[in-house]
Amino acid sequence: MKKEFVEKAYDLARQEYAALGVDTDAVLKKLDDVVISLHCWQTDDVGGFERTGGELGGGLAVTGNYPGKARNVTEMKADLEKVLSLLPGKQRLSLHAIYGDFGGEFVDRDQIELKHFQPWIDWAKEQGIGLDFNCTCFSHPKADDGFTLSGKNEENRQFWIEHVKRCRRISAEMGKQLGTPCIHNLWIPDGSKDTPLDRYTHRRLLKEALDNIFAEEFPAELMKDGVESKLFGIGSESMVVGSHDFYLCYAAQNNKLITLDNGHFHPTEQVGDKISSILQFVPELLLHVTRGVRWDSDHVVTLNDEILLIAQEIIRANALKRVNIGLDYFDGSLNRVGAYVVGTRAAQQAFLFALLEPTAMIRRWEEAGRTFERLAYLELMKTKPFGAVWNYYCLKHGVPVGAEYIEAIGEYEEKVLSKR
Repeated sequence: MKKEFVEKAYDLARQEYAALGVDTDAVLKKLDDVVISLHCWQTDDVGGFERTGGELGGGLAVTGNYPGKARNVTEMKADLEKVLSLLPGKQRLSLHAIYGDFGGEFVDRDQIELKHFQPWIDWAKEQGIGLDFNCTCFSHPKADDGFTLSGKNEENRQFWIEHVKRCRRISAEMGKQLGTPCIHNLWIPDGSKDTPLDRYTHRRLLKEALDNIFAEEFPAELMKDGVESKLFGIGSESMVVGSHDFYLCYAAQNNKLITLDNGHFHPTEQVGDKISSILQFVPELLLHVTRGVRWDSDHVVTLNDEILLIAQEIIRANALKRVNIGLDYFDGSLNRVGAYVVGTRAAQQAFLFALLEPTAMIRRWEEAGRTFERLAYLELMKTKPFGAVWNYYCLKHGVPVGAEYIEAIGEYEEKVLSKR
């Protein structure tokens, strides 16, 4: 797309938004504050590098076998670098513990160390980005009975407690070396396919395990803890130990981040509506932005009403500094680099759309009881030249504008991915 065309379209859009009291230049500066943490597991369908031939477990399933997935750390880094080159704004990278650089050796989860992730820290320094981290409490023989931190098997439970403790220490070192707090997110698949008799004991054991894990404290400038719930998963349809109620209470009582994955709730629940409530009681939130389809929680993000509401509620609450944004989906049925770029751009576009809203003006209508005017202006914003502002943002950051990124990904597939 020609630079002159993009600039001319933006100038016209700027005038339209200015008539509503919106300064698009200021909005684009604000959009730079929307930092998205890319999830490493889209590169290789949640495979990781701790062992070969391992099967994905814990109620997780990746469909599709599109050619070109990353087979090792080197290929994974190349794919991520390509993704970063096609995205405007700022990003981070979120790693799972199974993505350590283990040098071809098997290192069990309760034995991982900083040295296995130091190459990732060095790479992040080169890229000028921060890192986030996740313990990996699935796809392991000690999780085969469906339980990890909440399991009644004492040996297995202690194994997982040690694993998470090590992950938090690694997270703190990531934050120290990179100069930006690393968020460690904790999600476990624990649950029951059929109706359990003893929910209480499993939840008591989970609370005790968390108290044990979090007894070791780290400065907030180094690392922060998030805890993530889920409604149900494959094999845990009747009960998930770490429910939303459980973790919401735990986070509020213990000053932890609650992680809201919008694919982890009932399809009719609006995660955006939860944000203004939860922020009254916890210091920060962590978002896992995804797209749920029926029972599956992890489709590539698109610019839909659900994502728009999440972004709008954050911006309307002036809470951008209290919300950490990450992605969480995995799709093996399409070009994986493309899946990253489509999903990340969709999330960024949702926040741009929210920032372009004349919130103060519409709030005045609302407070005056003029609900017709409120509705009318909200509808009017849907037809404003939002795309012209987005294209200009991409131009400013020197990344492909409009459909140009599609061609760039096609070239990468032809030259790199197709040869794997």
